[in-house]
Amino acid sequence: MLKKYEALAEQVNLTGIYLAKSVIHRYLNRTSLIHYSELSRLLGCEAFVKHENHNPTGSFKIRGALNFFHHMSSEASETGILVATRGNHGLAMAWAGQWFNVPCTVVVPEDNNPEINRIIESYGAEVIVHGKDFYDAQSYCDELVDSAGYYYVEQGNEPEILNGHGTMGLEILEDMPRADVIICPIGGGAGCASILKTARAIRPDIEIIGVEPVNVPSFYNSWKKGEIVILDEAHTVADGLAARSVFHLPYVILKDTINDVILLTEDEILEGIRMALATTHNLAEAAGAVSLMAAYKIRDRLAGKKVVMVLSGGNLNMETLKTAVGC
Repeated sequence: MLKKYEALAEQVNLTGIYLAKSVIHRYLNRTSLIHYSELSRLLGCEAFVKHENHNPTGSFKIRGALNFFHHMSSEASETGILVATRGNHGLAMAWAGQWFNVPCTVVVPEDNNPEINRIIESYGAEVIVHGKDFYDAQSYCDELVDSAGYYYVEQGNEPEILNGHGTMGLEILEDMPRADVIICPIGGGAGCASILKTARAIRPDIEIIGVEPVNVPSFYNSWKKGEIVILDEAHTVADGLAARSVFHLPYVILKDTINDVILLTEDEILEGIRMALATTHNLAEAAGAVSLMAAYKIRDRLAGKKVVMVLSGGNLNMETLKTAVGC
């Protein structure tokens, strides 16, 4: 099966990413890469944060969604698209679908953040609630494809989505050509894989470090075992990283090329939210804040280096915020 995805991985490349940039910049402003002195002091390095939380839907996922819709077939446009999500992917696809006049149906698990569900609906998409977690929502999408004929968008296995996400890496290296390290979260793996593809094509020596919850080490376990591992459950405060398995396409891109993966406890993830708030004055969702906390955890390794941390999203629900700040 991986042979198929190894072939698809060739479609995620610098040419495709530059083409995606020309598409995406029609709709989005460039996100900021900001140096923070207090964060630099805490980490003992030159610390920069890539603010994907400043995108219209609050995360980097809008990049891939716009590029996907630009390249999608007319047949898929007519039948409509189907996605499974915990939040950011569904928000992005629903938002972009409005621009391209494509019907969008979003499947979310039963315990999904109701605020996210309402916003997805406000973008004109239909929301279906099914299953106890993201993996169950994905499985239900397969059933709907068979019964209703939707085009199911597997966010991590669509090359044009990854090419869109790869524009993050372009912007980082345009703004900071001599960056030594990029640290980014891993959920399904598409964001980190696309950054790695871009950055390594421009700077083969750059270090790419991923971050996962210790409770949900789906990519980490797969990386160590040498094959995709499906976890029995995925419970973490970092909703955006609650993936029982990594997608196949990011796995084949990352498995032999990523430098390291840092695992964080739930308390460390909450500390990352507080760290982002205190040092950058930005509200980071739990999945977005893990890059900062991972950098703190390995600060001895980063001493004196130019380090970019991807703050991948800012869609933090009120209950998690209250927990993080001790209210």
